[in-house]
Amino acid sequence: MLTLRTVCKPITRVYNKSNFCFKDRSIGKISPTEESQDELLNIQETSKLLNLSVSTIYSKVCRREIPVNKQGKRIYFYRHELMKWIKSGRIKTSLETQNDIEKSSEI
Repeated sequence: MLTLRTVCKPITRVYNKSNFCFKDRSIGKISPTEESQDELLNIQETSKLLNLSVSTIYSKVCRREIPVNKQGKRIYFYRHELMKWIKSGRIKTSLETQNDIEKSSEI
């Protein structure tokens, strides 16, 4: 059955993707991969990306737990730095730990 919701959902996805591709090209020509790596996020966008409250983000900034860039009174976050920060907290599986122990004992 065709409803307004089923029609609007794909249109919204296309609009959001096109918006991402055409964000602020006035600074210079940047390839989509470079742009996504250098994408600058404000506190609200960071909150949505990390699924944390704005106050939690501010707390992490104050404790220097999260990579941040400050310009005047405003703070910004690079998407690629946040993704790298998230990945750095990865806990190894027991199999990976066992393999590391075996490798170090061979040396």
